[in-house]
Amino acid sequence: MWNLSRHQTRQLPLRQSRSQLELLLVERTAELQSLSQQLLRVQDEERRRVARDLHDSAGQTLTALKISVALVQRKLGNDKRIGDELSGIAHLVDEAIREIRTTSYLLHPPMLDEAGFPSAAQWYAEGFARRSGMKVRMDFMPGIQRLPATTEIALFRVLQEGLTNVHRHSGTSEVDICFRLDAQSVVLELRDYGCGIPREWSSPMGQPVQASGVGLAGMRERLNELRGGLEIELADPGTRLRAIVPVWNEPDRGERDRGFAPLSCQGPSDAGRIAPSC
Repeated sequence: MWNLSRHQTRQLPLRQSRSQLELLLVERTAELQSLSQQLLRVQDEERRRVARDLHDSAGQTLTALKISVALVQRKLGNDKRIGDELSGIAHLVDEAIREIRTTSYLLHPPMLDEAGFPSAAQWYAEGFARRSGMKVRMDFMPGIQRLPATTEIALFRVLQEGLTNVHRHSGTSEVDICFRLDAQSVVLELRDYGCGIPREWSSPMGQPVQASGVGLAGMRERLNELRGGLEIELADPGTRLRAIVPVWNEPDRGERDRGFAPLSCQGPSDAGRIAPSC
């Protein structure tokens, strides 16, 4: 029979309470992570819905308006003053159609579903270069087959958020984007040549980013859901952000249903274009 001292007897309930508290903390943390991931999925679905509604509703309405303006122009073509006014209206309608199309594509580009991440990423990067005035160099390994839908969406959102951060905070005039297959993972890397991030924001994969904004936390949450990770490091000069997502040999049932094939590379990497950043 064990002989416990009064002090040891008092400590037993404390140890049990501490263990229960630690278990509860782990459970609550897992619940919060699950909720955060669910919110990200709902956000993606809402973006897709809004993009579709903008294109199918507002876009079609404006197209019908443009046709009506053209009909009126033909009927009143002899009146120069009215014709000029109608031409101005038609020009405004064209601008509105372009703005709605751009907004719709930024919310959820159709080519992300139709052609996959590389095509959607190159389209977005080219548009980003035009809008920001930055020099964007892209190095995308050829021959990578379609990725699971969840992986493609996560990588595209990381690309969007990463380039937004580069434009807002880095002060750089150029950025490199590298996308490749590395062993059993796909790797998306962004490298700028600006002022760099605060040292406390840098982190290896799997470690939380301290004192960073919502954007970096959202990237990490998306990648964690896919058992991947986010690496952020000072690059001297600038910052290097690397998103890594493992690719399993056997897709899950949902990916089989959409025709997903296990990832493979059908050609050598064209790494010469941005070799220093990869």
